[in-house]
Amino acid sequence: MSKTDLLAGAELQQMRAACRLAAETLEMIADHIRPGITTDDINTLVHDYTIAHSAYPSPLNYRGFPKSVCTSLNEVVCHGIPEARVLKDGDILNVDVTSMLPNVNGFHGDTSATFYVGEPSPMARHVVEVARQALEIGIAQVKPDKRIGDIGHAIQVFVESKGCSVVREYTGHGIGRTFHTEPTVAHYGRAGTGPRMRPGMIFTIEPMVNLGGWQTELMADEWTVLTKDRSLSAQFEHTVRVTRTGVEVMTRRTKVLTRCEDLSWVKLGPLSGPQLDRGADEVES
Repeated sequence: MSKTDLLAGAELQQMRAACRLAAETLEMIADHIRPGITTDDINTLVHDYTIAHSAYPSPLNYRGFPKSVCTSLNEVVCHGIPEARVLKDGDILNVDVTSMLPNVNGFHGDTSATFYVGEPSPMARHVVEVARQALEIGIAQVKPDKRIGDIGHAIQVFVESKGCSVVREYTGHGIGRTFHTEPTVAHYGRAGTGPRMRPGMIFTIEPMVNLGGWQTELMADEWTVLTKDRSLSAQFEHTVRVTRTGVEVMTRRTKVLTRCEDLSWVKLGPLSGPQLDRGADEVES
């Protein structure tokens, strides 16, 4: 991985625009999540929307990935490849969107959410809501002079207190003009370890939470990652920036996600949930 970029001025505004597009793409796709649609249909919708906004879907051809979005269903932890599989009632589906804007040599905005397809089981509800809260808890750790390890420690303590586990092998990462860069943001570990957070640092927090054990298995396609015990897995992700006083959630949405955030049992966090009244100039430079 290359060194973290500390963006300012026009470059920071371009990064914010890329993150805003990724958030809007996730808002768009939320309206299409239902039984009967295929993950390949979702890929087409994401691809066309991204191209129509003068951007490029970052996953497409990244190290050979064949599609424009990652769709991770039920026991798939991450990097699921869209296909002809039809979503059915009771499924849970993570949609992981990364948009590069402009479409050549641009900046990357990365975000994901797990959706309920139809009526979920109690176990599905549990793992999804633990993952949602884990992201909120992780974001709350982002402050100048704290350590990257504080994020993972807080997430791990919370997740394990709920009887779930945190995936070890796959992490958050620095992001900017480069899709994946320093720092590595593990979602487990010891407080007070890792790089010190500095104003201007931009990275993703994206805890993958399993209902069973944390161990994973990589499939023959060399992308799709499953829980080793085939238990359910859920994930939420935001791109965040360290500010002088705390954190800017760069991929924060301005709409409630249908089939994800609009359900009676969902408790939205003040940092990771949508900011419905956000003004254009309310972020710290």
